[in-house]
Amino acid sequence: MVSGRVVAALVDSRQPEVQTEIQPTPLAVLLLGPTASGKTALALALARHLPVEIVSCDSVAVYRGMEIGSAKPTAAERALVRHHLLDVSDPNCDFSAGDYARQARAAMRSIAARGVIPLITGGTGLYLRALTQGLFSGPQRNAELRERLGASHAGRGAGWLHRLLARLDSAAAGRIHPNDTPKLIRALEVTLAARRPMTQLLAEGREALTGFRLLRIGLNPPRPQLYARINQRAARMFAEGLLAETRALVDRFGPVRPLDALGYRQAMAVLRGTLSEAAAIAAAQQGHRNYAKRQMTWFRREPEVHWIADFGDSPTTLETVLVLLARYGILPYR
Repeated sequence: MVSGRVVAALVDSRQPEVQTEIQPTPLAVLLLGPTASGKTALALALARHLPVEIVSCDSVAVYRGMEIGSAKPTAAERALVRHHLLDVSDPNCDFSAGDYARQARAAMRSIAARGVIPLITGGTGLYLRALTQGLFSGPQRNAELRERLGASHAGRGAGWLHRLLARLDSAAAGRIHPNDTPKLIRALEVTLAARRPMTQLLAEGREALTGFRLLRIGLNPPRPQLYARINQRAARMFAEGLLAETRALVDRFGPVRPLDALGYRQAMAVLRGTLSEAAAIAAAQQGHRNYAKRQMTWFRREPEVHWIADFGDSPTTLETVLVLLARYGILPYR
């Protein structure tokens, strides 16, 4: 429960104009942070004190059957508060950032229409940007071109696609990790098909999210403790059955693209016999630590983020967020 001291702070923190000014535009809260920073725990804690529904912003959690490797909220956690954008696609179907933005925006409008606060939480920066800033209307997927780019990558080895993109669109190459082959292929596909750098197209024709006041809250816990949690989470995924989950997904859908996500990629290596389970756990731990660094690099480019230097399951973090929300006229249940 929130302490009496905090409730007093919540009430006292309201500015006079907040008490009298009519706010016709609903508030949406965006909860950002690296993997294992406690976003889910904080979102669930807020749901116990405020009228919220959670909109997931995770590019793996959208797929059915990918439970353990995505650290998806459990059935018990989902029973506590309504969740959106979980389990909306099979892993063998294409689900793009544009698909996410359209469905998430529709969910937010539906939530707000019921007088509830949309709470967007997750760690996929591209999905978040698509939601808030919109995506450019670029060329459609070209299967033949993508196949040629994939064959070029296979023939010339690691780093080739990134070097090619750097020549054609240095700004895009600076934002995409050299090992992120799917994003490199898409950036090259767009650039080659449009005959213009993808970054030029990105700056044109976007349709930003409207109809909401956005409050961005970021979790930035101490790096050593975050890495320790990441290591524990990766090991726990294997202990809880990630190999069996991956095997079941392969049996049903084949080696589909979402199985290249962190955790699943290492589990696939165990199933193929190219890694021992211990080596796969170590590789998953390292991969998730590297991913956390990239997430923070991405999120630091987000505007007007209220950063909290702690984990989401810290009581002081909850109190800080509630005080912040009170400045927007949002008070907890009495």
